[in-house]
Amino acid sequence: MIKTINQKIEIFISSLDEINDDLVKTITNKSSTTISENLKNGHLTTNVCMVAASLLKLDSKELANNLEKNLSELGLYKDVKAAGPGFINITLHRKDFALVLHQIIEEKQNFGESNIGDNRKVQIEFISANPTGPLHVGHGRGAAYGDAIGRILQATGSSVEKEYYINDAGRQIDILTASVIVKIIQKELDNFFPQNAYKGAYIESIGKEFTLKNIVKYNDVGSILKDLPSDPEEEIDQIISNLKRSDEKIWHLVKSFSLESIIKSIKDDLRDFNVDFDSWFNESSLGKLNDNSSEISKSINKLKDDGMAYEKDGAVWLNTDNSGDDKHRVLVRDDGRATYFASDVAYHKNKVDRGYDDLINVWGADHHGYIKRIEASIDALGSSKEKLIVKLVQFANLFKEGKKVKMSTRTGEFFTLKDLIEEIGADAARFYYLSKQADQHLDFDLDLAKSDSKENIFYYIQYAHARIFSLEKKFKEMNPGLDTNIEAIEKNIYKECDNLIHEISKYPNVVNKSAITLQPHLIIFYLRDLAQSFHSFYNDNHVLSESKDNMQSIVFCLSAVRQTISNGLELLGIKPMKKM
Repeated sequence: MIKTINQKIEIFISSLDEINDDLVKTITNKSSTTISENLKNGHLTTNVCMVAASLLKLDSKELANNLEKNLSELGLYKDVKAAGPGFINITLHRKDFALVLHQIIEEKQNFGESNIGDNRKVQIEFISANPTGPLHVGHGRGAAYGDAIGRILQATGSSVEKEYYINDAGRQIDILTASVIVKIIQKELDNFFPQNAYKGAYIESIGKEFTLKNIVKYNDVGSILKDLPSDPEEEIDQIISNLKRSDEKIWHLVKSFSLESIIKSIKDDLRDFNVDFDSWFNESSLGKLNDNSSEISKSINKLKDDGMAYEKDGAVWLNTDNSGDDKHRVLVRDDGRATYFASDVAYHKNKVDRGYDDLINVWGADHHGYIKRIEASIDALGSSKEKLIVKLVQFANLFKEGKKVKMSTRTGEFFTLKDLIEEIGADAARFYYLSKQADQHLDFDLDLAKSDSKENIFYYIQYAHARIFSLEKKFKEMNPGLDTNIEAIEKNIYKECDNLIHEISKYPNVVNKSAITLQPHLIIFYLRDLAQSFHSFYNDNHVLSESKDNMQSIVFCLSAVRQTISNGLELLGIKPMKKM
């Protein structure tokens, strides 16, 4: 129906004086015809007259009055009214208004899907936590967000690939390896443990698992603690150096085992969190700087050859002048070691070379300052920084029994994602992570998430779904073998259902807006409002006490509401409940 109205409006706009095809297209693109917020303003509303008046220097109210007359004369709509500064409100005939019910019955789980993405090839890289420990609840918000926007973009016509970048090279992995080794031989070191090593029960568990399959024996344990400086950071670096020198074979065995163990735990936790990835990309696959055939070496050489990188004071720098970054960035240190940034440059070149139309990076808010330099590297390597879309996710503060839960991977005192799933379930966790705009701070109350109250929006929405499912079941038991004549039902829709029908009509637009803005919380807000409309209807109407015709009409409508709630939850990676 919206498509038909837009066609009629376009014909009207085209008939105006001094207008060409380009202007018609501009007006069409900038204006919108949407489901009205309130039935008092009709079923549909459009701002096309205000947009056209602004571009054509006309009076918006006069234009709206002319369009009102034009649309009214078509006889297609029950009522057309010009309103306010130039809005047009349209009321449909009842049979047209109720068509959405038939659409939902036909499309079922596909209701709300569209092709606005036009099959754009989109890559979403998210979480990408260092494999130095289990995922904690801070990672959970990025996991829920990245996975949700992947599902939403897929449902609206994009071709989506989700990727996890595994930082399996560099100093943090060396610290992990040293932490496990020292924990294994801690008794031989008189219970010494480095101040800046990774702590926590998982380090000890990895060590125990390793020793069940391998023998760890150092001929000169004392050399491991030789020449240790007092500075904690320098201390752990010296221990790493001593361990590598003492027994390189044990070092590589423990490193490989520790990485595999933690990556497996990450994959297991994400599977339980209903998050999956199409690909897992290893940083180590980018190769070494001293290997001219490696991706990291090729990237830096290309930047040099194109004059976008230069040498100064023994280091290699990226020129970021064109990107608006505040300073040039080091790619290779003066001692010949590549920086983390060099690996990121090579990785993003790899992503660009794979031919994606859009690269969506989901980062923690503390990475804000990193955006300009990555944009600079993409531009410098000959692509367009417009490909890169960075979505920042604020940290989630977890509260339990009124107290903030502490989180620190290095100290080992943290609430893991696995703990959260066991505490409230994956679905409730995903819901609350997505319940607020991702770049805003989130206070996550575990006690509220587990409560059976109206204040618990997750429970409130799931209860609506389960309640309707129960009604459908009881209706079928009361009316076995009842013939479902959809056309007859549509002609006699119970008048009190109108608000519910109007609400579910909004759903496809909400999904499209969520995809365009990359904001899954819009779907949660919508589901909250739809659930509220249903619960109000249910409290005011004794469904199973109505006449058989009314009862069938109501259940037909409520089934569409249930399907819409189900579709919305599924888009967020949440399983709708049939029983509570």
